[in-house]
Amino acid sequence: MPVEILTIPCLTDNYAYAIHDNGSGETAVIDVPDAAPVLRTLAFKGWGLNQILITHHHSDHIDGVDLVQQAVSAPAIGAKADMHRLPELALGVEEGDAFALGFQPVHVYDVSGHTMGHIAFHFPDANALFTGDSLMVMGCGRLFEGDAKTMWGSLSKLMELPPETMIYSGHEYTAANAKFALTIEPDNQDLIARVAEITRLRARRDPTVPASLELELATNPFLRANRPEVKALLGMDGAEDWEVFAEIRRRKDRF
Repeated sequence: MPVEILTIPCLTDNYAYAIHDNGSGETAVIDVPDAAPVLRTLAFKGWGLNQILITHHHSDHIDGVDLVQQAVSAPAIGAKADMHRLPELALGVEEGDAFALGFQPVHVYDVSGHTMGHIAFHFPDANALFTGDSLMVMGCGRLFEGDAKTMWGSLSKLMELPPETMIYSGHEYTAANAKFALTIEPDNQDLIARVAEITRLRARRDPTVPASLELELATNPFLRANRPEVKALLGMDGAEDWEVFAEIRRRKDRF
C-alpha cells in the first residue's frame, strides 16, 4: 500500500490520525488533541514526524501540538486565516492550495462553518479526507462561528469528491448521530442497515471512523438536505437546500 493511516484515540472521544507515505518514509499527524497517544503511536511504528496538519483552532484539536514539537521537531501547517489562533505555523494555507507529504499530494479545502478558518486536508491518491469537525461521520459540527449557508457551502464542496473517498473526522460521535438520522429518515433502508452495523461496532468498542463518502451521501442527513424526499419529510418542498440543512442542524442541536 502506498500509504498507511492509523487512527489514534485521544481524550474521551477525539481522534488524531497518522498518515505514513511508504514510498518516502514521511509521516504527518492530523490534529493533536493530546501529545502522549500520538507520541506512543509514532514510537511503536518507528516513524519520524515530518508534518503536523491542523484543521481548526479548538483546544481539543491543538492542545498537544507544543509537547509533540518539543519531543519531535516537525513543522505545523494550518489555515492562513486562522494563524492568530493556532500554534506557530511553518506554512499557512488556504482554499485551493496544495503541498506534499513525501510522494502524496495534499489539497486544502476551506470548510468554514463549525469555525471560520476551518480547513480539511484531501489526499487524493490515498482517497483520504481529514475533515476535523466540519463533515463528521453521520453528522457535521455545530455552527459555533459560521452560519448554515456557509456550512452548507462547505459540505457541498466535499460532496463533489469521488464517492470512494474515506472520511476521517475528529470524533467518535457516530452512534448518537445515527440515532438522530433516524428521526429525519426513519424508512431509509441504507440508514437502517448502517445503524445496525454501527451498533455492532460500538458494542465491541471498535471505531466507526473512517467511512466512505458514498455511504455518507446515502445516510448522513446533513448531506441529504438537497434530496426531494428529505424536503418532503420535513414539509419543506421548494425550500433552498441550505434552508433545509439549517432546519436539520436546528433539530440536531435540540436532540
